[in-house]
Amino acid sequence: MAGSARSGATRGGGQDPLSEYRRRRDFARTAEPEGRGGSAEPAGPEGRGGSAEPAGPEGPLFVIQHHVARREHYDLRLEVDGVLKSWAVPKGPSTDPGEKRLAVPTEDHPIDYAEFEGSIPAGDYGGGTMLVWDTGTYANTTAKKGRRMTMAEGLAHGHVSFELHGQKLTGRFALNRFRSGENGEEEAWLLVKQRDAAADPRRDPVSAEPQSVRTGRVIDEVAEAEGRTLKGRPREEGGR
Repeated sequence: MAGSARSGATRGGGQDPLSEYRRRRDFARTAEPEGRGGSAEPAGPEGRGGSAEPAGPEGPLFVIQHHVARREHYDLRLEVDGVLKSWAVPKGPSTDPGEKRLAVPTEDHPIDYAEFEGSIPAGDYGGGTMLVWDTGTYANTTAKKGRRMTMAEGLAHGHVSFELHGQKLTGRFALNRFRSGENGEEEAWLLVKQRDAAADPRRDPVSAEPQSVRTGRVIDEVAEAEGRTLKGRPREEGGR
């Protein structure tokens, strides 16, 4: 799992939201995108990344990428104010409302990272193999005391709720922040499926649907295509 970073930061103060992303990578070595932004306009309650209604095909982007690195995990990324806010979810998402999945914040990623599928050089930050496990759009449903909140506001307050319109995942989810460590200095979140028609405690999408939604490959096939071997991992069922 890549190192954590505060996920509540937004555009402002003249700071480049992708500076930490770029600082951690050598683009002469990695095929990861150097980064272009999305919408440069901050999202209001009705704006990109802020709508309180289902966004449909033109809504803000989400992506979940299966990442086999030093620690295997799934990267959840939500488009907010022109970047992808990102969390590493060790066990991946669940469709069971009774399951709370740890989500560790990582640095903001560029919008075009949502299309990245391939390998990161061994020894580099995040070195390993990645595929696009699910992608689509989402609608922000975050509110407090009846008032709609933007995603940026919700992240700053430690709670966001959103409805996914993906190929594998649909329906409402929530991210809730908590702090750990002796002095509460470590930030983490919990990803929870909310109770709706798409909730299904019997379903296990992570193990039952391992294929990339972009290429149909499983993670071992992506690694093999890049000349890598994922040692100690059995070949996943469903591979071609």
